[in-house]
Amino acid sequence: MYRQYFSLKEKPFCKTPDPRFLFLSKGHEEALARLEYTVEERETALLTGDIGCGKTTLSRALMDRCGSGYRFILIFNPRMNAIEFLRTVAYSLDIRQPATGKDDLLQQITGALYGLYRNQTCPVLVVDEAQTITDLDVFDEIRLLTNYQLDEHNLISVLIMGQPELRKLLRHQQMEPLRQRISMHFHLQPLSLEETMEYLDYRIIAAGGGSGLFTPDAVQAIHELSGGVPRRINTLANNALLVGYGFDAAVIDAAIIREVRDEVKF
Repeated sequence: MYRQYFSLKEKPFCKTPDPRFLFLSKGHEEALARLEYTVEERETALLTGDIGCGKTTLSRALMDRCGSGYRFILIFNPRMNAIEFLRTVAYSLDIRQPATGKDDLLQQITGALYGLYRNQTCPVLVVDEAQTITDLDVFDEIRLLTNYQLDEHNLISVLIMGQPELRKLLRHQQMEPLRQRISMHFHLQPLSLEETMEYLDYRIIAAGGGSGLFTPDAVQAIHELSGGVPRRINTLANNALLVGYGFDAAVIDAAIIREVRDEVKF
């Protein structure tokens, strides 16, 4: 609707994670570098951040950077019991008929992991929204998966992602064995005011436009309203482009942000 008006080839502020639009703030760049190292070393990592800070998008970027030689096992809804969790892992490892009993299921997973090792492929288990796990035995199964080793190398790398409350959950005494396995801890922070301006320009340029479409006072208003959270920035910026199009505006200024302020509820 507004793309042609603002000379954009595509929507710059979609809500779906797309590595092409991944703006690497200092924090995001550091997080991605640490995750790459963790995967290369076949270790376990914990990535936390508030809703909309870019955790899932970072995991997509990690997949793109790792390329061949890695097999990603993605679990987006880990709110299940331990057996269901292991069966989901098994399906992702191309085990077509996962066993119903735990012992047999673990044997199947073990065989699949050794098979990937022989093929020089490192499986990477990504557990997103881990703060939603209600069966704490699932965390123990994640820990046990890190026990698989051969020639001083782990057979699997694990990335646990979630909102800040996940850190509180992992502080429980019964989580101590898993905590000891986590070699990398990182918490994503919201964007600063300067990073918010860079973020807006970056995504506009990635969509085929030019920098400076959002004026400094608009950036200030967006940062204050969003708290620097990328997903919130996307919502405000997208609505502002719609209003700007309706107003025949050449740029998006603070007045337009004030127009959309009441439409957005965070």
